Parts: sequence; structure tokens; C-alpha cells
Amino acid sequence: MKFKHILTAGLTAMVVAAGGAKAEEVKIGIAAEPYPPFAAPDAAGNWVGWEIEIIQAVCAAAELDCAITPVAWDGIIPSLTGQQIDAIMASMSITDERMKTIDFSDPYYNTPAVIVADKSMDIASTPESLSGKILGVQASTTHQAYAQAHFEGDTELRIYQTQDEANQDLIAGRIDATQADSIAMADFVASDAGACCEIKGAVAKDDAILGKGVGAGVRKGDDALREALNAGIAAVLADGTHEKITAKYFTTSIYSE
Repeated sequence: MKFKHILTAGLTAMVVAAGGAKAEEVKIGIAAEPYPPFAAPDAAGNWVGWEIEIIQAVCAAAELDCAITPVAWDGIIPSLTGQQIDAIMASMSITDERMKTIDFSDPYYNTPAVIVADKSMDIASTPESLSGKILGVQASTTHQAYAQAHFEGDTELRIYQTQDEANQDLIAGRIDATQADSIAMADFVASDAGACCEIKGAVAKDDAILGKGVGAGVRKGDDALREALNAGIAAVLADGTHEKITAKYFTTSIYSE
């Protein structure tokens, strides 16, 4: 990964400069709904997971005093623009549509969207294969937008407030398939609850809808925080911290350029 070779004096200077932002607490918004293995509360109510550890590592590298702040997913962008939070790090894809409202840092992970269905179902990740089927997607996500653009019409869509609700209806047979992030669904199908199901394949690329990876969302014009987060992301990629955290949760890299 070429990031291992870019930790130059310039990057170090950026990280040091970002320290000016640590005089005030930076509220990092995450989705209040559990999204394992990225973020979920443990038995004590503390938020844990891959994305939580990445947030902590990026903030430490950028010398930012960050506070994890759960917000309902469907209100997370209004919470940012309304200044209830300062940044979003909640597996939010960088898309042209969202960039009309907010700005983004550089990506800190990038994985495909996939279709998941019962192992007995002869379903592929194509409009033709999903014709006549019921597809569940989470509300206010790139997956909902993608399904409406590519599947709606011949495929019945059911919209859920959380991916967990879609997964539960898939297990119960109330929907035929669901579309979501490949890593989150790999965790689901590997669980006891998701043993019924399997990943049927990745959907066709559509960068305009699915975006160009996952980044931290910030308010328009908040260039200082965006650059501080960029410096932190570059630092954890360069020094191996990103790979070390990833290895605790996944068997393969989830970062690609």
C-alpha cells in the first residue's frame, strides 16, 4: 500500500497543525443503530467495533479530542449541518448527492455492496434475477438509492429503519433478499442467526450512487477539521495502525484506492 511511503515531514506538519483543533471537543457522530462489526454497544453500553477503533486512532493521530456521539441514522446529516455534531464517521459513502450538502474527508474504507439471500434461493445480484422478488434495504442509505434506481419496478422494495430489521425479516422469510455492505453482511452470514443465508454476489458498480468509498462527513467550509481528519487517516494508513485494527475484525483488507 503506497500510503506506507508517504509519512513525510509535510504529513507530520499537517498532523501537528491539526493540534490547534483540540482545544475544543470534536463530536464524532455515529449511527445510534447497531451496525456490527463496525459499531455496536457492548453489554456495558460502551460502543465498540472496527469503526470505533478507527475513529479513536484517527483522532489520536490528528491530535483531536473526539467524543463518540450516537445519532439516529436518518437524522445524522441534519445533526451535522445543525451543529449538534462536528463530523460523521458512520460508514457513510462519499456520493455526489451527499456532497451537495456536506463535505467529506479522504476515504478510510471501501467495500462493495452485495445481495444476500437464503442459501436455497437461486438469486443473483442482477435486476433480472431479482425480478418478482422482495428486496429489503435500509432507509436513507446508498443501498436504498441504488435499489430504487436499478431494481424498483420489477422488484418489490421494503424499506427498514435498520439493517438488523431487514436481516431479521430475511431470516423469517418475509423478504427474499437484502442489499448491504459486503463486510457487514459477511459478519451476518457467519453468525448463528445468519447461517440460513449467503452472499449471492456484488451489485454492478455505480459510483454516482454507491460512492467512492467511506469518508468522514463534515460541514461545508469546515476545511480545518476536514484536513485534520485527512492527516489522521493518512497517518493510520501509513504507520500500519489501520491494518492492525482491521486484522482484529476481518480476514482481508477493506481499504482500496
